Amino acid sequence: MRWLFLDRIDSVVLGESIRGVKAVSLAEDYFADHFPRFPVVPGVIVVEALAQISGKLIELSVYEERGFWPFPILSMVNKAKFRRFIKPGSQIELNAQVISLRDESAMMKVKAVVDGQTTTTAELTFVFDPAGVAGAYAGDTVEQIERDWLKQIWPGYDEYLAARGGSDGDS
Repeated sequence: MRWLFLDRIDSVVLGESIRGVKAVSLAEDYFADHFPRFPVVPGVIVVEALAQISGKLIELSVYEERGFWPFPILSMVNKAKFRRFIKPGSQIELNAQVISLRDESAMMKVKAVVDGQTTTTAELTFVFDPAGVAGAYAGDTVEQIERDWLKQIWPGYDEYLAARGGSDGDS
């Protein structure tokens, strides 16, 4: 089972920022217990959605700059603030900006917004293998799994590939 909390990527500026959306449905599993008769999105889910969109920017930026696909792992959550409840039916705008992008790590400034109101802010730190994802996987590689997901959620992915010469790792 994969927990995917990113429905769409709206804009990407490699090495700088990314913006996307998570639509919140009452059918989300966590609403059964969080909280009965007062359903709100758990803060950890919002942070995970922000981490997922941040990871996409890190992957694309490192690939563009260094020619390998990293697998960023959330390592630290700092300065997290939860300002408003997010209810079912909401559309969460997810924003991430690069603070720093090093050989083996990245720091991101993130923000979630609903109806023009900031709900969550934080700084996220990620670590990754500076040489790219090791090729010791049977079947699909992590890189291909991530690329396939990008194709599904980012309408601009084909444009990005065309600008790079059309290579998406499938060949």
